[in-house]
Amino acid sequence: MRLFILQIFAIYILLSACAKEDTSVEIIEKKEIDLQMIDAYQEGLKALNDEDGLSAAKKFTEAELLYPQSVWAPRSALMAAYSYYSNEYYSEAIYEIERFISTYPRHPRMDYAYYLLAVTYYNSIVDETKDLESIIKSKKYFKLIIKEYPETEYALDSKFKIELIDEILASKEMYLARYYFDKEKWIPAINRFKEVVEKYNDSVFIEEALHRLVEIHYIIGLEEEAKKYAYLLGYNYKSSEWYENSYKVFNKNYESRKKIEKNKSKKSLIEKIKTKIF
Repeated sequence: MRLFILQIFAIYILLSACAKEDTSVEIIEKKEIDLQMIDAYQEGLKALNDEDGLSAAKKFTEAELLYPQSVWAPRSALMAAYSYYSNEYYSEAIYEIERFISTYPRHPRMDYAYYLLAVTYYNSIVDETKDLESIIKSKKYFKLIIKEYPETEYALDSKFKIELIDEILASKEMYLARYYFDKEKWIPAINRFKEVVEKYNDSVFIEEALHRLVEIHYIIGLEEEAKKYAYLLGYNYKSSEWYENSYKVFNKNYESRKKIEKNKSKKSLIEKIKTKIF
């Protein structure tokens, strides 16, 4: 009986020793992974400081994969996205940010992630006359930031960026409207100019858009409609050159104030010269 107990005790000690050994190995391996992760992260920072965004992104991704359960994993993922962005690898940056948002939805830096996504789309706009997807998506995420994170510094810049985006969208509409205008395709031209008036009335193009609506409606015989837009233009922008152009549409013999003042100035100078001569 005593022998049996001793055997049981020996087996228990052996199992305990193995368990302790396994735990020690696990701790050592964990420390090694920690060190590897830190090394990869530091190498990523160094590459980023050296303006090598591609190498930095790869190192940050490596750091994330080495220890995905640590607090450094989401930070590494976000740094990888920023590294791509900093070197203008915009499609890669967008992919990494979207992956970060889906993988770490409760991360405290989600406001920055959305801001970086919006700015990346914004900076990837190449041609406002064609690149509509990037414009629309950047506006969408800037609006999300203003709504979800109104007290952050990102919200203030997002409002400013949306104003710039609206100018871009308005310029796109004006580009198409002028094309139709030059081709004398009046209906699509009207629709485009109206789009500017209704959606982008704070843009720099509003005065021209209103004048063109006066001009087109007058050309196609809708004089009352033309007067409506002329009144709107005059009420809001009476000192505008475009209002003066609209006034000329209804008054063919109109001579601009600038031209009259210029002629008066010339006559006055001639009179002075004549007085001195004679």
